[in-house]
Amino acid sequence: MPTALITGATAGIGAAFARRLAADGFSLVLVARDEERLAASAEALHKRYGVPVEPLCADLTTEEGTAAAEERLRSGIDLLVNNAGFGHHGGFLDTPVEEEVRMLRLHCEAVLRLTRAALPYMISKGRGGVINVASVAAFLPGGTYSATKSWVVSYSASAANMVNKHGVRVMALCPGFVRTEFHDRAKLDMSGLPPFAWLSADRVAADAMRDLARGAWVSVPSARYKAVAALARLLPLNLVGRLARLRYR
Repeated sequence: MPTALITGATAGIGAAFARRLAADGFSLVLVARDEERLAASAEALHKRYGVPVEPLCADLTTEEGTAAAEERLRSGIDLLVNNAGFGHHGGFLDTPVEEEVRMLRLHCEAVLRLTRAALPYMISKGRGGVINVASVAAFLPGGTYSATKSWVVSYSASAANMVNKHGVRVMALCPGFVRTEFHDRAKLDMSGLPPFAWLSADRVAADAMRDLARGAWVSVPSARYKAVAALARLLPLNLVGRLARLRYR
């Protein structure tokens, strides 16, 4: 039975990946900060799908938490989903620098370290995959969040280029607006966003698994967000910046 480790696994996109992968017959390692919620999610998934589910309580913005996840990955994981992340309400000039650094640790350092910890086992087996959850915001200059997600896309493509020859796949997942807890936690008012702009977390997870199987380096779920990403790459950067007032995740 293959094993998947998912960070940020108790809500939103992470929870959708957990459901999808459990249904596909993966045993799961769920990583999150809230120990009580984590235990409840693990129990519910085990009861529903009958697969082994291992909870790993870890805060990936800390050295201890990241090291714990690295240690588990080195023991052998077939699929890693780096999903944990958060947003800020204000721009980078309005956000305490400590929070900006915390975001860098989670979106960049943890993604780098966990990917690096997972790859040797996968390479030794000649199979496996890593999905690093970025955002359509990666293509729009919109503060530290966008910058970190842009790094995730570039890093994932670089890693994919290095490990594809070993039978291992690495992919950046770049969703647009997804119905999750993300915006509420960041205290972002999304009431003005039209219904058609929203994606479901289950749709995002399904598209990601399809694109990983196809060997894509970057996955952008839905035609409308593919168009946003394509347009952002074609327009002058200063014009694209005007779109960066919108937050994608």
